[in-house]
Amino acid sequence: MKRKPTIYGIAALFLLAIVAYFLFSTNNKGQHIIAKVKKGNFPIEVTTTGELIAKSSEKIYGPQALRQIQIWQVKLQDIIPDGTVVDSGQYVASLDRTEISNKIKDEETNLEKLESQMTKTRLDTSLELRNACDELINLKYSLEEKKITLDQSKYEPPATIRQVQIELEKSERAHEQAEKNYKLRYQKAVANMQEVSASYNQAKRKLEQMNDVLKQFNVVAPKAGMVIYRRNWDGNKIGIGATINAWDNIVAELPDLSEMISKTYINEIDISKVKVGQPVRIGIDAFPEKQFTGKVTEVANIGEQLQNTNAKVYEVRILVKEFDSILRPAMTTKNTILTSIVDSVLFIPIEAIFNTDSITFVYKKNGGSIVRQQVVVGQSNDNEIIVRAGVLEDDELLLVPPENSDKISLEPLPKETLDKFRIKPIPQKPDKQEDKDSTIRKPKAPLIIKK
Repeated sequence: MKRKPTIYGIAALFLLAIVAYFLFSTNNKGQHIIAKVKKGNFPIEVTTTGELIAKSSEKIYGPQALRQIQIWQVKLQDIIPDGTVVDSGQYVASLDRTEISNKIKDEETNLEKLESQMTKTRLDTSLELRNACDELINLKYSLEEKKITLDQSKYEPPATIRQVQIELEKSERAHEQAEKNYKLRYQKAVANMQEVSASYNQAKRKLEQMNDVLKQFNVVAPKAGMVIYRRNWDGNKIGIGATINAWDNIVAELPDLSEMISKTYINEIDISKVKVGQPVRIGIDAFPEKQFTGKVTEVANIGEQLQNTNAKVYEVRILVKEFDSILRPAMTTKNTILTSIVDSVLFIPIEAIFNTDSITFVYKKNGGSIVRQQVVVGQSNDNEIIVRAGVLEDDELLLVPPENSDKISLEPLPKETLDKFRIKPIPQKPDKQEDKDSTIRKPKAPLIIKK
């Protein structure tokens, strides 16, 4: 009976030891996140965020003759919500009529003045021509009287006859001059009437044109489709209160949703990798379960600086190959461009790479211990990086530095490997036992321990 408590105690200690072993072993394993070195084809990819736009679209224009009536800008007073589906001829937007209404009133007043002026000119010319005509008739009668007087003076003395002849010649000359003046006055009257009539007709046409333009201030859809707000030069959508100028009077767009493009911007570091024709994987943020394929169709030659950023970027357009009714303009896309594939290389997660003092290294498991192994890296993508020297396939690497990592020794690469990749060797640290200066220190006397 005395042995049973002893046996139970030993068994309990044994169970506690087993539990402690598993607990400590689990904790130790949890401290090290390990990844193995892989070998295979390594894709070089560039990932960017883009925005869907239609490859082609129908423009919805405002009034076409704003410049002819000298209106350079007009505000958007109202517009239907972005993404509304409309039929052909359906209302889309309306523009502010204040300026054109004032111009129409001014032109109506001007037209009334010109009409009054035309009436006055017509009356003045009629009166002037009538007086000229009466004068011409009177001169004609006077000429006939002179002729009769000449016929009656044939029995008079020669001096008297000569005097009558002179009077007759004067009358003929005056009549002839009056006829010429009448023709000139008539031509002048016609010219004055034409001038006034031209001004009146011009003002009338301008008023009619303004009224026609005013009718276009209610903008309608040229065909059926989905109305999409147009973006301004700064990327903001043109909505209520926005200004539309006479040179670019596009109010909205009707995109063709059968072909979509993802417009994105690549930074100047990666733009050299991107070429036309490269394949692309496209994801939609609004529908994470959907995946599409595409290809690069355009790469800008000149960089630009986006608003509120300092980095230079290049516009890239990616054609979406598939059609899906869920695709809508302005949706955010994640574009993964496959720029190249490197065959048969070793690669590891980027998290396994560490740097210090211009030395690149990894924490590698070497049996039961961990060493800092110097490595030479190559190209990388968003998640992984190529290792050109320093590790082998299936080597186990730590993704998080272990405890007391500063005390782990660094294993440098062989000199021939460093020379091959043109890497400077690691400088040797001076021995701790040596003095930092070049003086020779006298040896200390040995310590004698008395028994």
